[in-house]
Amino acid sequence: MGPRYLVDFDSQRLEKAYYDYIVIGTGIAGLYTALRAKDQGRMLVITKRKLADSSTEFAQGGIAAAIGDEDSPRLHMRDTLAAGVGLCLAEAVEALVNEGPECVMELVRIGTQFDMAGDDYALTKEGAHSEPRVLHARGDATGEEIRQALSRRVAEESGIEVHEDVFLIDILVAEGRAVGVLAYDGPAQRYRVYLAKAVVLATGGAGQLYRNTTNPLVATGDGIAAAYRAGAELMDLEFVQFHPTALFHEGSPKFLISEAVRGEGARLINKEGCRFMGDYDPRAELAPRDVVARAIVDQMRRTGSPHVWLDATVIGPRVAERFPKIYRTCLNLGIDLARQPIPVAPAAHYFTGGIRTDTYGRTTLPGLYACGEAACAGVHGANRLASNSLLEGLVFGKRIAEAMVEEARGVEEEYLKGLRVSASFPRTAARLDSGDRRRIQEIMWDHVGLVREAGELQLAGTLLGRLGQKVGGHLDSVEQWETANLAILGRLVARAALARRESRGGHYRSDFPKRDDEGWLIHLLVRQDPQGEAEIVEYQAG
Repeated sequence: MGPRYLVDFDSQRLEKAYYDYIVIGTGIAGLYTALRAKDQGRMLVITKRKLADSSTEFAQGGIAAAIGDEDSPRLHMRDTLAAGVGLCLAEAVEALVNEGPECVMELVRIGTQFDMAGDDYALTKEGAHSEPRVLHARGDATGEEIRQALSRRVAEESGIEVHEDVFLIDILVAEGRAVGVLAYDGPAQRYRVYLAKAVVLATGGAGQLYRNTTNPLVATGDGIAAAYRAGAELMDLEFVQFHPTALFHEGSPKFLISEAVRGEGARLINKEGCRFMGDYDPRAELAPRDVVARAIVDQMRRTGSPHVWLDATVIGPRVAERFPKIYRTCLNLGIDLARQPIPVAPAAHYFTGGIRTDTYGRTTLPGLYACGEAACAGVHGANRLASNSLLEGLVFGKRIAEAMVEEARGVEEEYLKGLRVSASFPRTAARLDSGDRRRIQEIMWDHVGLVREAGELQLAGTLLGRLGQKVGGHLDSVEQWETANLAILGRLVARAALARRESRGGHYRSDFPKRDDEGWLIHLLVRQDPQGEAEIVEYQAG
C-alpha cells in the first residue's frame, strides 16, 4: 500500500499559519498566478530554494503567441493539435491560443522587454510552427527576462508573502479536500503546517528522473508526487519530451541548445559530416522534437558515435548576437558556434504529463489546483509544441486565479483552525540515499527513455518498485523526500509507458512502432485505488 504521507506528523503539535491561498513554485506559472489573485486575499508563495530557482529561468527559445500580421489563434491551434498527435483536448488548446496574446501583453506591462525588430516584436519560427510566432528576449534569455520581471513585481506587492527554502512535503487532506500543506522550513529547521482555502501546485516537472536532462536540480516532481499521494489523478505520464539538442561535452552538465537555433537555419550532421534529417521527415530540422530526437539516436546507433553535430556556421557571425547565452557557454568550452559545429545529443526536457486538471486548473481533489509543467490540462497531448510551455503557465495561471477565488468563498477560516491532520508509520531499517537517486536516473534512462520495449519497462517497474519499498515515514531530509518523489513517479511513468501499446508523440515503443488511432486515441489516468495501489484508467480523448 502506498503512503498517503511521507513523514510522521501531527498538525496539532506543529506551528501553523493561515492564508487564503498558497502557491507553491516560483516559475512563470506560480508567480503569475499569485499576481493575478493578490487582491483577493492573503497570499503565500513558497519555493524550495530561492525565488530565482525554477525551470523558467532555463527557457531559451521564447514564448509562442499569435500576434503577427500573418498569424492567428486558429493557425496556432492547428499547429498545437498537429504536434499533440490526436491527444490534445480542444477546449484547453482554444483557451491557450485565444487568451495567450493578451497574457503576453500583460507580461510587457509588468516589465518584460522582448526583442524588437524596428517597431514590431522580433518573431522567430521554431520546429512544427507554420508561422513566426515566438517572442524572445535578450536573444536566448527569454525565461530569465520573464522570471526577473515577474519576481520584481511580486517583491513590490505587499499582499504577497514569499517564503524561500521551504520544501513541500505533502498536501494536507481533510474531509475529501485539500486544506493546506505540510512543509519543511529550511532556515528554521522544522516542520510547519500552512493551512489555506486553496492550494496551487506550480512546482514544475520531473526532469531529474533521467541521467541526462536539461532540467535544473530542483525539477524532482515534488508537487506531482504529492498530488498523487493526496488522491488526485495524474494523466499522460508516458509522454516525456526529450529535447533533441543538448550540448554534449564530457565533464559538463547538459546545456540546452535552443530549437530556435535550428529555426534560424542550423543543420544537423552526422559523424561523416552528412546532413540527415531529410531522410526522416520532409520538415527536416524543423520536424517535431520527438522525430528529431529519435533520428539523432538512430544516427548515433548507426555510426557508433555518442553524439551528432549541430552546424550553426550557416547563420554566420549573427549567431553571437541572436544567441548570446548559448554562444558564451560554448565559447567557454572552446567551441565557436560561428566557426565550428557543436556536439549535441538528446536529453530529457519536458514532463508532458502531470496532475490532471480541467481548463481552470482544478484537479480532481477539491481545493487543489495545478499549473505549468506540473499540470496536465490536455494542451500538449502526446508532444508539446515548442515554446507553448511558458504560454501555458500564463493562461492557466490567470484562469486558476479566477476559479480559486470563487471556490475559496465557501471555506471559512474557523473550519481550517479546527482541523487536525496526522500520520504515523512503523520505522524500518531501509533508507533512501543519494545513491538511490542515481540508480533511479540510470534505470529511467536505460529502460524508460527515448525508445521503449515491454521487457525493459517491466524490468524498470521491478527495480523502481524495490526502491519504492524504502519510501515511508522514516524520511527526514530534503534529499530523501526528493528521491522518494522520483522513485514514486518513475514507477508510475514506467507503468503508463507499459500500458500504452503503440507509439505516439513523445512515447515510442519498438515493439509497437506504429500509431494506433483505432485502439489508443485515449488518455491514461493514474490514481491510487482504495488499497493505495496505483491503477490505470482509460479516458477518451476529445
